[in-house]
Amino acid sequence: MDTEGTLAPETPAAAREEYETLVPAAKVAVREAAKAMEFDREEYSDRVTGEVIETVRDALFASLLRVHVGTSDEYESWLDDNPEYESDMAGSENVDNVVWHAVPFAGVVVAATWQAEREAALGTLRRRAFGLVYRQHLDGEGDGADADDGPDDTRDTDEA
Repeated sequence: MDTEGTLAPETPAAAREEYETLVPAAKVAVREAAKAMEFDREEYSDRVTGEVIETVRDALFASLLRVHVGTSDEYESWLDDNPEYESDMAGSENVDNVVWHAVPFAGVVVAATWQAEREAALGTLRRRAFGLVYRQHLDGEGDGADADDGPDDTRDTDEA
């Protein structure tokens, strides 16, 4: 079994904190991509919105999630050792490999099976974990947090 990624927040507050730290990286990534596409100031101002920066931040967060990569047997063994988690599996049961990410505060382990396309499975798993579990907590919903207590607004974009 292999482990990839660094992000494994233990609480919704820790997830929001990690998410917030990605704002500067998302802004830099968007700004550099806009420069590479040769946006002038007007085009940058028109096209680079807070939504664009937030989308990049979402993708960065998901791409950093710590995931385990192993065989179906290793996954089943992990589940046996961690009965407090409910499995949310995508894919076929008739393949040899599984990638998974456990979310302690949600009591769920999001998983995806794969046979030959490891990177595709990792991407699918991370997007699913973000969409199914983290999104609601990063928005301040689903954990009793006040929505105003979440990440700062990313609508203020820097010009190229």
